[in-house]
Amino acid sequence: MGILVNKDTKVLVQGITGKEGRFHTERMLEYGTRIVAGVTPGRGGTSICGIPVYDTVLEARTSTEIDASVVFVPPPVAADALMEAMLEGVRMVACITEGIPVKDMVKVRKVAVDCNATLIGPNCPGVVTAGETKLGIMPASLFSTGATGVVSRSGTLTYLIVEALTAAGIGQSTCVGIGGDPIVGTSFTHMLSLFRDDPATEVVVLIGEIGGTQEEEAAEYISEHGLPVVAYIAGKTAPPGRRMGHAGAIISGGKGTAEAKIKALSAAGASMASTVSETVEMVKNLLSGSSVAAMSQQGA
Repeated sequence: MGILVNKDTKVLVQGITGKEGRFHTERMLEYGTRIVAGVTPGRGGTSICGIPVYDTVLEARTSTEIDASVVFVPPPVAADALMEAMLEGVRMVACITEGIPVKDMVKVRKVAVDCNATLIGPNCPGVVTAGETKLGIMPASLFSTGATGVVSRSGTLTYLIVEALTAAGIGQSTCVGIGGDPIVGTSFTHMLSLFRDDPATEVVVLIGEIGGTQEEEAAEYISEHGLPVVAYIAGKTAPPGRRMGHAGAIISGGKGTAEAKIKALSAAGASMASTVSETVEMVKNLLSGSSVAAMSQQGA
């Protein structure tokens, strides 16, 4: 059924009338996402792809039930859009927008905590519950249904690894891109806790990169709970002080190196992959092990 969204989730698209919003609304509808409304200030009363457009989230929520929002709003006003959605009671928000100022995200994250809302992103590809629904920009053709959860800071690596998993006959349960900015709404640890409680997920692929301490914190969770995880860390050759790709992917003050993350995750019991193909093989081995364990329990 999905750890965040499923086929029954009623979705709002903020920024639906923009070029990106409209394009990806069409792709989400094709995948089966249940989009019930859009919001663009000043465009209320119009429609996109048969979806009614409102001026505010309040107007949209007054007209229809909304469970989640996906945000394609330009950076200067994206923080306002995120806070508007959460303050109006939308409890799951995925923000695709890149380039939101850090000082704005400090305010947004506080609102998310105060509202008990789950914020995915910003600067992320979104969420896919394979075979059911997608919020964001991930290419739907890459996914197949299965028992592997994926959580990632890198959109491109997510696509490469999911494509390789699918090609190997390994399907996915839920795939979440948490975003590559210095301040994001959801952590690896939070997502691992959701996957741990998800009966549809047997193995998790964690795709990390240099910068920050999220991977080290995830290692502590893995060590404590014994979750079957295959981890891939990008940026092994990145020099200190040089930002690689994402705003949050930078080694500073001697912290955030790939080596430190790999050491922590390996010590916690995660299977460490150096290539995409290694990631697939390790997932395959873990899934085989979980199947054997399940059969043994049934026999007992």
